[in-house]
Amino acid sequence: MARGHQKIQSQQKNAKKQEQLKKGQGSDQKTAAQKALVHKCTVCMAQMPDPKTYKQHFESRHPKATMPPELVDVVA
Repeated sequence: MARGHQKIQSQQKNAKKQEQLKKGQGSDQKTAAQKALVHKCTVCMAQMPDPKTYKQHFESRHPKATMPPELVDVVA
């Protein structure tokens, strides 16, 4: 019966290890994606990765609003 008990302990230890690996990978991807979104729309608070995308968003979603000064000279 000793081997049966060792087997159960080994399975529990492996399950705990796999859970920690899965949890660690998920948060790393999420934080990396969040760090990439550095520009924030002043009207709708949507986040964009670069000024070109931000300007395209602003022109298509908010055509009546005045363009923010940081987007005036950006070439889209």
